[in-house]
Amino acid sequence: MNTLAWLVFIGAALLEVGGDAVVRKGLRGSSLLIILAGFATLGCYGIVVNMVKWDFSKLLGVYVAVFALVSILFGRFVFKETIPVATWIGLAVIIGGGMIIQFGDRI
Repeated sequence: MNTLAWLVFIGAALLEVGGDAVVRKGLRGSSLLIILAGFATLGCYGIVVNMVKWDFSKLLGVYVAVFALVSILFGRFVFKETIPVATWIGLAVIIGGGMIIQFGDRI
């Protein structure tokens, strides 16, 4: 996987996590405009993540690992959540799965 693909995945994950956070804020604050801004952000995620020219199953399989990492880091550092050890272990399993999807055919 080249550097550009990693940057696309990180950008897509930030859009997806950010869009979800904006929708969540809009739902909790009952603001339709904020919810619509979240929808637009999530739509941009869909465009960005599909810029990588891979098979769909490999694309989303590897992306899930990047998304999981960004989601947990976002929760920890943006929302100041305490992340349980079990979540970190689960993240390691997800990242391991993403690595198998990405590099497994080379073994």
